[in-house]
Amino acid sequence: MTKKLLFGLMVGFITTICFTGCEEETTTTKRSSREYNAMILQTTSRKLKSTYSATIRGKQDVDIRPKVQGYITDIKVKEGSMVRNGQTLFVIDQVPYQAALATAEANVDVAKAQVDAAELSATSKEKLFEQNIISDFDLRMARTTLASAKAQLAQARANELTASNNLSYTLVKSPVDGVVGTLPFRVGTLVSPSDATPMTSVSDNSEMYVYFSLSESQVLSLKRQYGALENALQEMPMVELQLSDGTIYSEKGRIEAISGIIDPTTGSVTIRAKFPNKKRLLLSGGSGTIILPHRQEGCVVIPQHATFEVQDKVYAYKVENGVAQATIIGVFEISNGKEYIVESGLMEGDTIIVEGIGLLRDDTPVKIKEFVKPKESKKKK
Repeated sequence: MTKKLLFGLMVGFITTICFTGCEEETTTTKRSSREYNAMILQTTSRKLKSTYSATIRGKQDVDIRPKVQGYITDIKVKEGSMVRNGQTLFVIDQVPYQAALATAEANVDVAKAQVDAAELSATSKEKLFEQNIISDFDLRMARTTLASAKAQLAQARANELTASNNLSYTLVKSPVDGVVGTLPFRVGTLVSPSDATPMTSVSDNSEMYVYFSLSESQVLSLKRQYGALENALQEMPMVELQLSDGTIYSEKGRIEAISGIIDPTTGSVTIRAKFPNKKRLLLSGGSGTIILPHRQEGCVVIPQHATFEVQDKVYAYKVENGVAQATIIGVFEISNGKEYIVESGLMEGDTIIVEGIGLLRDDTPVKIKEFVKPKESKKKK
C-alpha cells in the first residue's frame, strides 16, 4: 500500500513538472513571437515653447514727492488718471511762499537802490580824488562800499530765485506721461520732502517691462547657441505674454536686457522683455507668464509614450538584431508634452519600439509588426 502511494506521488510530481515546463515553453514562445510597432528615427526640426513666471512693471515708475513743506490745498487728479509730463497733480498752500517771494523781491529793490547810491558815491569820489580833494583811502572805501552793495544785490537776487522756485514747487507736477497710482493723502494733510510715503506714483506704461528669470545653465546654453549674450539679444525670437487670466496678450515683445549678474540667493539671471502697451491693458505691478519659443534643427524626436523612466532616467527600447535593448537616453529639457528631443543615446537610423513597452523586458526578442512614420514638423505657409 505504501509503495503504491509513493509511486502515485512520483507520477503526479513528474506530470506536474512536465505540464509546467510545457506551459512555460508555450508562454515563452508566445512572448518571443509577439509583434510590436516600431519607428526608424529620422532627423527633423521642432518649435517648442517654454514658460516662465514674470512680473510686469511700467517703463518708468516715478514716486511723486513734495519739494517744499506745506498743507495740501487741492488734488487735481484721481487714482488711475492718465496724466502728461508737466501736468499739475497737487497744490500745496502757496500763501507763505508768495509772501516769501514778495519779501525777496523787495529786498532786491533795496539792494538795487544801495548799488545805485554806492555807484554815485564812488563816481563822485573818483572826481574828487583826481582834484586831490580826498585821499586815496576815501576813494578805496567808496569802491569797497560799491562792491559790498553789488554783492548784497547778488545775494538778494539768489534769495528771490529760491523764493520763486519754492513757490513753483507748491504746484506738484508729473515728470512723465503715465497713470496715477494710489492717493494716500487728502486735502489738508501736511506734507514735506522728508516724508517716507510719496504723495502718489506715476507709471509710464506706454511700454511695459516684463521681468523673468533663467537658470545659470540656460544662460550658458544661450551663450553657446548665439556666441555671446549681445548676439542673443539681437537674434532671439519675439516672446509672448500670457496674462493672469490665461489669455495671450495681443502684442509680442522682445528681450532687450540680460543681467550680467547671477542672483546668489536663487542662482538665476534676470531677463527683461519690452512690450508695447498702446491700449493700456497691462498694468504696472501685475504678473503673467513669458512664453519663450525654441527652434531645434536637425534633431531626433521620439514619442514620449515610447519611453519609460527608472530613477529619474529616461529609457527607450532600441531594436538590435531582433532584440529589444533598454537604452538610456538624454532628452532636451523642454518638450511639447508629447515628444522628446533626444540629445544622446539614440541617433538617426536607429529603430525603437513605440507601443506596448510595458510588456517588454530587456533583451526580449521582438518582431516588427509595422513601422510607424515619425511626425514631421509643420512648415510655415
